Amino acid sequence: MSTVNGGISFWYATEGIPDPREPLPGDTSADVVIVGGGYTGLWTAYYLKKAVPFLNITVLEAKFCGYGASGRNGGWLYNGIAGRDRYAKLHGHEQAVRLQQAMNDTVTEVVNTAAAESIDADIHQGGVLEVAYTPAQLARLKAFHAVEIAFGEKERTIHGARETAERVRVQGAVGSTWTPHGARLHPAKLVKGLAKAVEALGVTIHESTPVTEIKPKHAVTPYGTVRAPYILRCTEGFTASLKGSHRAWLPMNSSMIATEPLPASVWETIGWQGRETLGDMAHAYMYAQRTADDRIALGGRGVPYRYGSKTDNDGRTQPETIEALREILTRFFPSLASARIDHAWSGVLGVPRDWCATVTLDRTTGLGWAGGYVGSGVATANLAARTLRDLIQQDSGQGGPTELTTLPWVNHKVRNWEPEPLRWLAVHTMYAAYRGADRRELTGSTTETDKIAQYADRLSGRH
Repeated sequence: MSTVNGGISFWYATEGIPDPREPLPGDTSADVVIVGGGYTGLWTAYYLKKAVPFLNITVLEAKFCGYGASGRNGGWLYNGIAGRDRYAKLHGHEQAVRLQQAMNDTVTEVVNTAAAESIDADIHQGGVLEVAYTPAQLARLKAFHAVEIAFGEKERTIHGARETAERVRVQGAVGSTWTPHGARLHPAKLVKGLAKAVEALGVTIHESTPVTEIKPKHAVTPYGTVRAPYILRCTEGFTASLKGSHRAWLPMNSSMIATEPLPASVWETIGWQGRETLGDMAHAYMYAQRTADDRIALGGRGVPYRYGSKTDNDGRTQPETIEALREILTRFFPSLASARIDHAWSGVLGVPRDWCATVTLDRTTGLGWAGGYVGSGVATANLAARTLRDLIQQDSGQGGPTELTTLPWVNHKVRNWEPEPLRWLAVHTMYAAYRGADRRELTGSTTETDKIAQYADRLSGRH
């Protein structure tokens, strides 16, 4: 059996493409229009309709709900948020601690809400284990662990080589850090269940309805215009396709592979009984999960960016990327050298110029947006949605400031990315630098982070 390449994602290969919903029939109006039928858009519709049942809410989706990152991601529901350290510098440490606590709570919120709505998304709350397998990675891991503790993660633990192997036997792992604020899930099952729950509440979803332009009180599509006091952009990696947003968020590519189901004898070798989500401390980092049907789904950066902010159509990924991900898989678990790769796919995530996730409502225009999650969107989208709910209730006079509306990422402004060819050159140069740094650290003995990687961090705005 050969590897299936594309077809949206492995998650849809197992779950099936959802039955299509009707496109927009023509000009209409609503109280709130949400552009994008992924996690951010659907969670926003869910919480708004729950809070204010009489609202007329319309979701407009270009393909089908979950077509983008929400149906292609690695299934990491965890408490990471892009930009927290920068928010600490801008607004103070305690404000960033509040943001981190909100993210910790969000993991539990998603788990509990999925259960309350009878969404079976293969959720297993085993936490997040991040491993180091070089001296430089171990030094970064220890520093990372100390920073997370300083931001209020009192439950986080750090482990040496032996304790790490008791959880997951990653070849050459010399240490790890674990947080309970994480869970594995099946991305497509979550987004399909969420769309069903949203429709049951009375929200209208139109699929196959691309929005070509967003302007105050108008969402323009080829089939007509929807007018509403509030227009919310929830398009993440596809934001560049909107008129006037070409340089707002860079669509960064991420790719994944899924193995065949692995037999019990292999799992006896690997361990991983806790089904933690698994990551590492490399510069071009990987992420993985043990699926409900005992596969390993593993991802990382392939070709990081397509010229002109282009996005793919069906998730197809390059053969060299598949091979690179296989190499990571077998470096971590040598016993899988002969394991079959059943599926490979790619998707895009949204990257702001300063690598900071944001949620915004412009009270003068009624335009709102959330995103720029830089790959941490499975949980962050839920926090963003609840924040948009509170911002709209506050703006419409139905509520005041809340704990969420005063978090430091609210209404944060980000400058645009550079024009082409500068951004293509910058992104490809940055990831070439990271891959080179990882190779040098893998063969070196120094505990210092590679100097080229440090320079790439500063140049890109990541740190």
